[in-house]
Amino acid sequence: MLSHDAKPAQEVGRERGRGAHKGQQTRAAILEAALSLASQMGIEGLSIGALAEVTGMSKSGVFAHFGSREELQISVIREYHARFADEVFLPAIREPRGLPRLRALFTRWVDKVATEIDSGCIYISGAVEFDDRPGPVRDALVEMVRTWHGALDRAIRLSVDVGHLRPDTDPMQMLFEIHGLILSLHHDARFLRSSGAVDRAHKAFERVIQFYAVDPAKAPVGAVAINAAKVEGERSSSTPL
Repeated sequence: MLSHDAKPAQEVGRERGRGAHKGQQTRAAILEAALSLASQMGIEGLSIGALAEVTGMSKSGVFAHFGSREELQISVIREYHARFADEVFLPAIREPRGLPRLRALFTRWVDKVATEIDSGCIYISGAVEFDDRPGPVRDALVEMVRTWHGALDRAIRLSVDVGHLRPDTDPMQMLFEIHGLILSLHHDARFLRSSGAVDRAHKAFERVIQFYAVDPAKAPVGAVAINAAKVEGERSSSTPL
């Protein structure tokens, strides 16, 4: 028998639902702060204590949502990956298969790096931090980067399938070259503060495309830069930095 003071089951359910929703909001707020810290201090700079200070919570309150520093670091990597997918991958795959999609993936990747000049890319900084440190955090970071590389690899292979790139194109080699452009962009824009790094990245990408294209343009010197400028103009009109 329930006492007269007992709450109806529906009311108890609603209270639990509100509590769960509040918990999700708190976790999201902690992750937001953790992403900001990681972009400035690196993944290794994350700690329960640092987040407690930034968010104004107690250490036990932060700990209740993540359980350990390692779990916190992995959660930040996964959150960054989810946002990267929303901003770069998902919009780009709406483009037609072939070079339009591959260009969109690269363009949005450049846009992402450009917006992170002052904060830093977690994929790149994380690789420096954990390149020789085995463990779950490194494994999570490697998994996310390989997932992104897999998407680029498929875009390159589709470009071959639809006839935009030569049949003898080596997708892994082309991916290596494209990723190298991003690393150079990040280095020159963030470390050297080179104002022309974004334009150079786009021009270099067009040279890569021209090399692997089925019918490379037999254009005079300087034509590649003109084509790159055209792509840059189309990009900036639809997706401003």
